[in-house]
Amino acid sequence: MYQTNYHRASSVDEAVRMISGTSEGKYVAGGMTLIPTMKQRLAAPSDLVDLRHIPAMQGIRIDGRKVTIGAATPHAEVAASAALRAVCPAICDLAGMIGDPHVRHMGTIGGSIANNDPAADYPSAMLALNARILTNKREIAADDFFTGLFETALEDGELLTAISFDAPDKAGYSKFPNPASRYAMTGVFVAKGAGGVRVAVTGAGSNGVFRETAMETALSANWSSGSVAGIDVNPARLMSDLHASAEYRANLIKVMAKRAVAVAG
Repeated sequence: MYQTNYHRASSVDEAVRMISGTSEGKYVAGGMTLIPTMKQRLAAPSDLVDLRHIPAMQGIRIDGRKVTIGAATPHAEVAASAALRAVCPAICDLAGMIGDPHVRHMGTIGGSIANNDPAADYPSAMLALNARILTNKREIAADDFFTGLFETALEDGELLTAISFDAPDKAGYSKFPNPASRYAMTGVFVAKGAGGVRVAVTGAGSNGVFRETAMETALSANWSSGSVAGIDVNPARLMSDLHASAEYRANLIKVMAKRAVAVAG
C-alpha cells in the first residue's frame, strides 16, 4: 500500500472539514472496496477520513412507514433489525445475502451505495424503493443518484450521510450470486407501494443498476410471478463476462424477477 494519512472524524461537519484540507482524500467506513483497491495499488488516496465513529451516521430509525438508515450502519445490523423487518423485510433479506459474516459486520450501506459497484445489492433496493439519498449538502432521488459504472451524483468532498424511503406495501429481492464473491451475477428487487410498482436490476447492466420498466408495467396490471414470464429482456444493454453472457443474464433477470415477486407475496 502507498503511504496515507489517517483521520478519525467524530461528526459529519468534522469529516467534511478534514477531507477539504487534503489533496486526494477519501472517506472510508467499512473499507470493503477501498482497502483492497489500495492494497492492489489501484488507488492511492493521500488521506483517509474514518466515518465509523460518527453517531449521526449510524443506526436505523423508523417513524410510521418512513425508514431512515444511517450511512455508516453495517449490513449485519440492517439484516438483524426486527423493527426494519416489520415494515420492509426485503431489505433485511438483501443485507443478509451480502458477502460473508466478516463483510456484513464491516461493510456499510452507505459505502455500498456510494461506490455503486455494478454487482452490488443495495443500489437495486434504492431504485426499487424510490429511496432518497441524503448527504451533508442535499437530498438526491435514487433515480438521479446512480449515473454509471462506479459513478454517482456525489460531488467531490460530498458525504453520503443516510438513506430514506417509505416502506412499500410489498417488496422482494432475489439474486443469483457469484459462488466465490457472493456479488450478484444478476439480482432483481421488486417493490409495490403508493407510487406504483418499481423493478430494479443489479449485476447485469453494462452501465450498472437500472429499472426494468416493461416488468413494472406488467406487474402493475397483474402482481404475480407469471406476469413477468413473458417479458423479453433485451441483452443489448447487458454485460458479458467470464461468469455469464448477456443472453444468459437476460434469462436470469426473468427468473430472479419471478422469484422476487414470489418472495414479496
